[in-house]
Amino acid sequence: MTDPRYKKLAKLLVNYSTQIKKGDHALLDMIDVPDEFTVELVRAVREAGGAPYVEVRHTRVSRELLLGTNESHAAQVRDIEMFRMKKMQAYIAIRGSANTSENSDVPSRQMQLYSKVLRPVQDYRVNKTRWCVLRWPTPSMAQAAGMSTEAFENLYFDVCTMDYARMARAMAPLERRMKRADRVRLKAPGTDITFSIKGIGAKMCKGDRNIPDGEVFSCPVKDSVNGTIQFNTPTIYSGTKFENVRLELKDGKVVNATANNTRRLNEILDTDAGARYIGEFSLGFNPYILTPMCDILFDEKIAGSLHFTPGQAYEDVDNGNRSAVHWDMVLIQRKDWGGGEVWFDGELIRKDGIFLPRDLKPLNPQNLK
Repeated sequence: MTDPRYKKLAKLLVNYSTQIKKGDHALLDMIDVPDEFTVELVRAVREAGGAPYVEVRHTRVSRELLLGTNESHAAQVRDIEMFRMKKMQAYIAIRGSANTSENSDVPSRQMQLYSKVLRPVQDYRVNKTRWCVLRWPTPSMAQAAGMSTEAFENLYFDVCTMDYARMARAMAPLERRMKRADRVRLKAPGTDITFSIKGIGAKMCKGDRNIPDGEVFSCPVKDSVNGTIQFNTPTIYSGTKFENVRLELKDGKVVNATANNTRRLNEILDTDAGARYIGEFSLGFNPYILTPMCDILFDEKIAGSLHFTPGQAYEDVDNGNRSAVHWDMVLIQRKDWGGGEVWFDGELIRKDGIFLPRDLKPLNPQNLK
């Protein structure tokens, strides 16, 4: 018997997140996902009047392709995937993995080459389709979260099928404030950093692009960032786990970067000229997500967190920075994680993970559950 939560999640992705309608072509990109869920997603697309197209991938096979890729091979993959993507109105990606470190032994040069060459496909998908990306719960994710597999699956479906329309209404005042703001200051243990978001804009993420969701993001003016930020959550990038990442920035550029693996960190930041500039600043507030699990689609939404992102800026909230890298790094500012402050134009917006202004209090955890 298929888990009834599969059908509920599939309908949310099709009817709310991507709003598939009659005549739409929808690409379903399934990576290490149970066939039973893929079937539910196919059925949901058809019920909405759309035409489903399915790509089934496996992380072990993808690793082998990456190990032997070259510029010619990557370009051929790009051209094939771009041809297909241009036929689509919607894109849903479900990404599972039995081993989150599957690509840890793929050389940096291979990952960088493939990311650079394939970037136009991702840019087209982000800017030209209605898309949604989410993880699939696996024992490795449960282990990273310090939970049993069953308890993590229960958390996953609670988070992924929550009332995102209600959350969207609570986000609107924060989006307005971020659109009006100029100077931002972030403070926490090891962190004191300032920048401007004037004229950049802001966008709320309400379950229509990522699941789980719960953030409002903007982007620093490219050369405005000065100071130091010390991240207190681990992060996985290209199969390598990084801890205690510390970035020092001057006039927008990362001039010093250290971590438990400083060499690999700097290799990634040297991918291209844009990788050492910041492409996103965001505040996270999903009330169900409280601790890191080394999965950025969850970690960047942690209640009381923020993330700061070396690399590519999104074109709809844009500072002009372009890079093959987009690396969300998370700082939790709740009191149990050392606390912290977020200031907009001299006003204290959030302290120790709790929003203070009256119009933002609906975003606090007790008001979103």
